[in-house]
Amino acid sequence: MTNYRMLIQYDGTRYNGWQKQGDTDNTIQQKLETILARMTGEQVDVHGAGRTDAGVHARGQVAQFRLSEERSPKEILAYINEYLPDDIGVLSVDIAGPRFHSRFNATRKIYLYRIGKNKAAHVFDRKYIYEYRGVLDTAAMKVATIQLRGEHDFRSFCGNPRMRKSTVRNLYAIHIRETEDEIDLEFIGEGFLQYMVRILVGTLIEVGEGRRDPLSMDALLEARDRTMAGPTAPACGLTLMQVDYN
Repeated sequence: MTNYRMLIQYDGTRYNGWQKQGDTDNTIQQKLETILARMTGEQVDVHGAGRTDAGVHARGQVAQFRLSEERSPKEILAYINEYLPDDIGVLSVDIAGPRFHSRFNATRKIYLYRIGKNKAAHVFDRKYIYEYRGVLDTAAMKVATIQLRGEHDFRSFCGNPRMRKSTVRNLYAIHIRETEDEIDLEFIGEGFLQYMVRILVGTLIEVGEGRRDPLSMDALLEARDRTMAGPTAPACGLTLMQVDYN
């Protein structure tokens, strides 16, 4: 079988996330698999690098699939984009090595969370930004990120209460950049738990509001208790920007 890799972008606003589900076909994975099955006449399993949640977007999602009969990447790319809805697009298709797996071989993922400060400035970006009403102390938020960097057990930031696998992750960096109209939070890590980025954002917003001590992150990590962290920030502000491989 031939192994393929593709680069995808999508507006996740109207979808129930990346991963296919038994009770709906309204997911990114299902849309891609349906089109590839129509093209090839066989069942095709598409594996994404990140299982983005409902309403979350992607500019650099990577996916991988295998076909029993080799087809040219150019042919596959043209066919997929012909039948995909306008809010999903495949940027490239390439033949990958036989052992390449989009999720298991990923070494780094970059997510961007955008917080809006000025509603009037985001008329055309309103579906991709969380419009926050209030003032945030970004200096305090930056202090809080120091304790969050590195390898930790992030169970306090995991949205799955029945998670049985390890919740240890390596968060390489958190960058906070503020402009006149918005605050951008960039998260770079080896991998992320369910809702992890959005819970981190919700917790950092509480720090920015002055409702949580920026030096309390170590204690929060040690608690390994989701109820101790902040709320899950809205999905609309989050975008998977890039997935890296060795």
